[in-house]
This record gives sequence, structure tokens and C-alpha cells, in this order.
Amino acid sequence: MKHVLLACALGATLAAPVSAMEIEAQMLPTFIQTAQPDIAVLGEVHDNPGHHLNQAAAVAALKPRALVFEMLTPDQAAIITPELRADPEALAEAVGWEEAGWPDFALYAPIFEAAPDALIIGAALPRDALRAAIAEGAEKFLGVDAAGFGIDQPYPPELQAQLEAEAQRDHCNALPPEALPGIVAAQRLRDAVFARAVIRARKTTGGPVALITGTGHARTDRAVPAMIRKALPGIRLFALGQIERDPGAEPETGLPYDFWIATAPTERPDPCEAFR
Repeated sequence: MKHVLLACALGATLAAPVSAMEIEAQMLPTFIQTAQPDIAVLGEVHDNPGHHLNQAAAVAALKPRALVFEMLTPDQAAIITPELRADPEALAEAVGWEEAGWPDFALYAPIFEAAPDALIIGAALPRDALRAAIAEGAEKFLGVDAAGFGIDQPYPPELQAQLEAEAQRDHCNALPPEALPGIVAAQRLRDAVFARAVIRARKTTGGPVALITGTGHARTDRAVPAMIRKALPGIRLFALGQIERDPGAEPETGLPYDFWIATAPTERPDPCEAFR
């Protein structure tokens, strides 16, 4: 009976999300198996090892036909062979993982191993292409997809100001104000490019499809899930956010994900040190 109720609740949430909830990491595979989404957007804090283990567990439960990675460009993904997938160190070297600045590939290897037969797709825009796309505008770069994803119009002024303030805080209040609109535009464009890659992957493989991405891109209010749901009304989509919370801190409520998992923060150097 519990599984029937869970299935009904998940079905309503995935098709037309009206609520959000925190779940325990060990519950994630059951939620995925019960929901059977067409698309799973699996967020992460990039350098948190536990988040990648949770993603791997979700991928193993989903059994996707395609894995889409924020961390790989299409060209990088295209060179990945079954032989490389069997040798994580060789794979990381072949795609230039370390040079791209991502955390140790060993954190991501379990995700690849969880879906050994899935098509690997890269969704990242190289920096030069990203700058060029922002300069020419999302509408020109994405064509008809810009309207389909809802980015053919500017953000409302209040939201634009909020997002610029968030970008400034994320960069330790060290950015010149004139840089902030470009950072907001880049985030929005990357959301759209990731959404397009996921939709194309589903069309190519029949799905299901999993997207491995930063938690900011997994937001249901304005990021990849929102764009996919706008383009494909009624799609069964599971958007997972993963956040960090100090032990003993009050739980968050109303976060912009279908479901979220809170973990202890991973140890890392002060990210603001580089700006000093």
C-alpha cells in the first residue's frame, strides 16, 4: 500500500510539480524506481563525494539509455569508447578532465560504472563558444529553441537584480558590477543548452535520460527542469537537488527542487582565497 501511495504522489509531482520535499539518500533508489521518470536531473555540489555516490545510486536505479554530463563537451563525449570506460584513469586523460578544472574524476567514475551501456553525451559549451553565444544573443544561438525554453525574453527587472546579487555573492563580492549581467546570461544559456541536449538524447535513445549537473542547474523554478517542462508539457521528470548543511542546522523548506538531499559539507579550502 505504501508503494501505491508513493507512486500516486510521485506521479502527480513529476508530471506537474506542486510540492517539494527532503528525502534521505538511502531512499533515492526507491523513489527513482517507483517514479520511473523519462528524465532525471541529478544535481550535485561538484566536489562533494557523497553527492556523486547518490547520483550513481540514482543512475543504477533508473537504468538510463543516455547519460548527459555538464562536465563534457560534445567533442569530448564523442571520443569515449567502451575501452576507455573500462579504464577511468585513461578516460579522464583522454577527455582532458583535469585540465578542464573539474574535481578528481574518481568522484565521477561510479556514475559511469552505474550505467555501462548508456550513451554518453556532453552538454558543455566550450568557453569561447559560450562567450560568442552570449554576444550574439540566446535567440540567435538557439533559434526556435529559445522561445520553446522561454529565454527569448529578458528576465523581469526584479529577478535580474536578484540573480546578479546572487552571482556577486557566489563570487565573494569580488566582481565588477558590469560583469554580472554576462554571468547571469551565461547561466541561463547553459541551462537551455543542457535542456536541449537532454531532450535530444531522449529523442535519440527513447529514454530514460539522466543529466549530471550542478545543483543550481537542477532548480525547478527557472533552470533545466523548468525549461524541459515548458518544452515538453506532461513529461515525467525527476529533479533532484543536493545541498550541504551543517550538522544540527535547521532543515530547509520550500527549496526549488522536486526532491532534495542534504549532506554534511565536504572539507575544502576557502573559495574566496583566490579572489583575495
